Amino acid sequence: MRRFAPVSDATFEKIASALTPCRFTKRSLLVKEGTLANAAFFIKKGMTRSYWMVDGEEITTSFSTEGTLVFSMDEIYYGKKSEEYVEAIEDIDAYRIPADTLRRLVTTELELSVWWGAIHQYEYRRLHRSHKERLTLPAKQRYEEFAKQFPDVCRRAQRCYIASYLGVTPSTLSRIRGCR
Repeated sequence: MRRFAPVSDATFEKIASALTPCRFTKRSLLVKEGTLANAAFFIKKGMTRSYWMVDGEEITTSFSTEGTLVFSMDEIYYGKKSEEYVEAIEDIDAYRIPADTLRRLVTTELELSVWWGAIHQYEYRRLHRSHKERLTLPAKQRYEEFAKQFPDVCRRAQRCYIASYLGVTPSTLSRIRGCR
């Protein structure tokens, strides 16, 4: 949790006291399109991917690994049902925090507000960079940049998920990886 911004032990305890350990097996959905999860999840162990369904095809939008927080942006920010899925692509050990508790804490605790803002600055930069790379770089360079930014994901995620994230076919990704 302290990865993005420092928080005092007292503030850490406020959020830690609201956490409940939970476990998800591979292929389980933490968040499902058209529903409210009523929670966010701190990943202790394992990896997830977020994706949208577009014309019956899964389009991977992000990956999350140990030390990160996953949730439905639609739900947490806007109180709306999710427009995406978050799937465990490995067995997950996590901590669940109710959505309303998270919203309350990040709006009433200054250190958590700073922490929350830092997470979103990081994520916005990642999304901005990814969007730019998808629009301007050839597929091979997109993969190379992705591999630099997310080496752990490259080792752990299935090729089809990475290809979807990069906007290439799995066979194109295989050729790109062969060129390295």
